[in-house]
Amino acid sequence: MADVKKAPFLRHLRGAPTTYVQHLRRGRVVHEGIGQAFWFRPLTAVLSEVPVDDREQPLLFHARTRDFQDVTVQATVTYRAADPRLTATRLDFGIDPDTGAWRGAPLDQLGAVLVELAQQQAIDLIASLPLAEALADGVVAVRERLAGGLGADPRLVEIGVAVVGVRVVAVRAEREIERALQTTTREQVQQDADKATYERRAVAVERERAIAENELQSQIELAHREQHLVAQRGANERRRAEEAAAADQVQAEAEAARTRRLAEANAEATRLAGAADGEAEAARLAAYQDVDQTTLLGLAARELASHLPDIGTLAITPDLLTPLLARFSAGVGGPGPTAVGPAPGRHQ
Repeated sequence: MADVKKAPFLRHLRGAPTTYVQHLRRGRVVHEGIGQAFWFRPLTAVLSEVPVDDREQPLLFHARTRDFQDVTVQATVTYRAADPRLTATRLDFGIDPDTGAWRGAPLDQLGAVLVELAQQQAIDLIASLPLAEALADGVVAVRERLAGGLGADPRLVEIGVAVVGVRVVAVRAEREIERALQTTTREQVQQDADKATYERRAVAVERERAIAENELQSQIELAHREQHLVAQRGANERRRAEEAAAADQVQAEAEAARTRRLAEANAEATRLAGAADGEAEAARLAAYQDVDQTTLLGLAARELASHLPDIGTLAITPDLLTPLLARFSAGVGGPGPTAVGPAPGRHQ
């Protein structure tokens, strides 16, 4: 809004750098442009102020799809007065010379024009689309349609308004329809989630099976190694026993050979000793061969006496002495008178 200062019979207007101000007097342009400041007489001045900055116009309207479903379109149109002098002649942007305020609501009027034009463009587009396509691709399609349609609309060109940009926030169906459509997607997402869960479980089961197989294979390998170890230990024990038996056999054979040699040596020694004794005995007998019987008996008695134990008392009876004396006398001189011995008794 322009800033108006009062003075007696005069007014001073100071515009903004984003507004176009036009001063008419008697139908002729006295002042016009952006950022104007001038004095004027309120009784003869006709003032207009057109904003030339970018402004946004929100849009919210309903449309019907090709399959007779109601959708809501929410968008925003950004526009500006490209030719403010033309805009001031087509729309009422007049201001009060005393206050600088608009006498009417020109921006609302311009917004209504934009809403009607944009709504017509969007309704024509959505009416050719089914609900699913309108919801899926409606945002991009409506934005492109509004940008192209409003930019080339002759009515906006005639009033000097240019559309800078269009933003479509959403194209939405009724709540029940959206919930029904979301159910299919939600079910599909749930199925995908379940599928992912099942695949993850399958992968886990497969990994567990692989781990179990590895463990079983490890146990089998350990059992084979243990079997080989037991067999090797048995072979070692058997070889050790065989070697011990062979060593014992060698030791026994050596012991037997030694014993046999010792026995042979003892036998040879005994034989030699016996032969020596026999030869000595034969020599001794040969020496006794020429000795008389009496001498032999005496030698025998002496030999016997040397081998007898000590005798404290000896009793000689006539029965013992008679044969000996008879044999002795017969050996000396032949048979002679019979000796008469003393009466039987003990002789010490």
